[in-house]
Amino acid sequence: MIGFPKTERLRKRPDFLAVSRQGHKYHSVHFIILLLPSGSTVTRVGITASRKVGNAVVRNRIKRLVREFYRQHKELFHQADYSIIAKRGAERLDYQGVCQDLIPVLRRSLGKQC
Repeated sequence: MIGFPKTERLRKRPDFLAVSRQGHKYHSVHFIILLLPSGSTVTRVGITASRKVGNAVVRNRIKRLVREFYRQHKELFHQADYSIIAKRGAERLDYQGVCQDLIPVLRRSLGKQC
């Protein structure tokens, strides 16, 4: 199934805070990826875009693009909790730009975690 069900989402503030405090941090040009290996068999992803990135329309667009990236590239995510944070400048990206920005960072994180 290609989708983004509730079981694959970080939804609660304590989950985001745990990933932020204990997770490994990886930077790309337009995103920060926080990764916390978990004992469960489910990969969970949370996406954050602050008001620094833009207004609500812009922030929601970035989050939609990252969700679509996750749906199309699930093989790059292993069993862990991910928090993907958009930086300033991410509002200028299209889907291809999101892919070019996130794929190298996720491949690098896979190499370090395996």
